[in-house]
Amino acid sequence: MIMFQNTSGSLGDAFLSFFGFVGHAFFAFTIWDAIDILVLTAILFFIFRFLNTRKLVAILVGIGICLVTLLISSLFGLTALNYIISGITRYGALALIILFQPELREALEKIGSGSIGSIKTIRERTKRRRLYSVAIDHICVAVKELSLSKTGALIVIERTTRLDDIVDTGVKIHADVNSFLIRNLFFNKAPLHDGAIVIEDAKIVAAGCLLPLTRRTDVDSDLGTRHRAAIGMSESSDAVVIVVSEETGMISVAYDCTLTRDYTPDSLKLFLNKTICHNVSDAALK
Repeated sequence: MIMFQNTSGSLGDAFLSFFGFVGHAFFAFTIWDAIDILVLTAILFFIFRFLNTRKLVAILVGIGICLVTLLISSLFGLTALNYIISGITRYGALALIILFQPELREALEKIGSGSIGSIKTIRERTKRRRLYSVAIDHICVAVKELSLSKTGALIVIERTTRLDDIVDTGVKIHADVNSFLIRNLFFNKAPLHDGAIVIEDAKIVAAGCLLPLTRRTDVDSDLGTRHRAAIGMSESSDAVVIVVSEETGMISVAYDCTLTRDYTPDSLKLFLNKTICHNVSDAALK
């Protein structure tokens, strides 16, 4: 005799158990659980962004291969291989810290310099936005003329990361941002034309400054010293760095470890207004 088992009861119990668990989790959810999830999400996002920016996918693949090899060697009793991979894994954390020491230092510098800001009044913010707006207009006019004449230029706009060490390498000026002054500073017969100018608080604070060159190996080999210095500056700070090529007159911007090329004066102005002027309250005010 064939017996048919009624499974509707067990299936119903399973659904009731599932929805009971979901309901319990929902009603037990607190504001601290939400904060916990948001903080963890932010940490994972910045870790992913940190790794993706520096193109460390190959290294992550290598770590994954080591872990898979360790698992296989344990399952099949490959003693010698397991011993070697276990040793690598045991000291892997220390090796990663040593390997990524420059990148970790740069990340900590950005966090330390950008995480604490002062509270400014609405009047101060409005005034500072107006100053930056005027400065951006002058910068874009100067960059346009420099690009047309194929005059090399390197302009660093400070945001939250202090650039005192960079300013100390050049000649201090403390002048209003003016398109004629910028063009004269980068005139190819001028003594300061090879260095960078640094703009802080909508003022030109120094010229002829030396910037750190990028340590990355994946940078286009056709890029010259100015572009490599711009990338290096964007790696060690959150500054916006504008580059005008001496060979082609092309306008580029280095920001957040990325070099973006083929800007026009209009697109440059839009970018600067969005990145600098519109974010004065949390980026430019100190």
